Amino acid sequence: MSKLKEYFSHETAVIDEGCVIGQGTKIWHFSHVMTNCSIGEGCNLGQNVVVSPSVVLGKNVKVQNNVSIYTGVICEDDVFLGPSMVFTNVINPRSAVNRKNEFKQTLVKKGASIGANATIICGITIGEYALIGAGAVVTKDVPAFALVVGNPSKPIGWVSKNGHRLNFNENGRAICPETSEKYILIEDRLMLEK
Repeated sequence: MSKLKEYFSHETAVIDEGCVIGQGTKIWHFSHVMTNCSIGEGCNLGQNVVVSPSVVLGKNVKVQNNVSIYTGVICEDDVFLGPSMVFTNVINPRSAVNRKNEFKQTLVKKGASIGANATIICGITIGEYALIGAGAVVTKDVPAFALVVGNPSKPIGWVSKNGHRLNFNENGRAICPETSEKYILIEDRLMLEK
């Protein structure tokens, strides 16, 4: 007896063999999930999304329209990938040179959000709950909770878990206006206060 599919895929979506797709995940129009991908529960892949071989997406990952997630990318739980944002997976691509054995790993940690049309250069880590502004070109690691914008991207502040920009007092403390969670900034490192 075959197991019932526990996720939704639009009739135009293509899902290759060997993929593991979690319960409640939705895969929309003209999207392609390639072989050996692991996609967690409750994810949403918008229209025209490509998930290359062996990509790993955690639970509740939201992928907006026109995003290609290339081999080497790992997104932890609750990651948001904005419309038409771009990952790379090779530092020095050439059409005439096969570099499939040189793919770099890119890690997007829990709760991070990447804005529309941002470009993420391969081989970096985007920290937990970081917020990458629309159109940013990210060329190096991003600390947890950092807000980065520009080309090349630069940190311009800090955000809470819920994505609100934080304003600090003279003691390096801030409060999220939505959740009232308390944060402390110590030597360019933001942490939740216990």
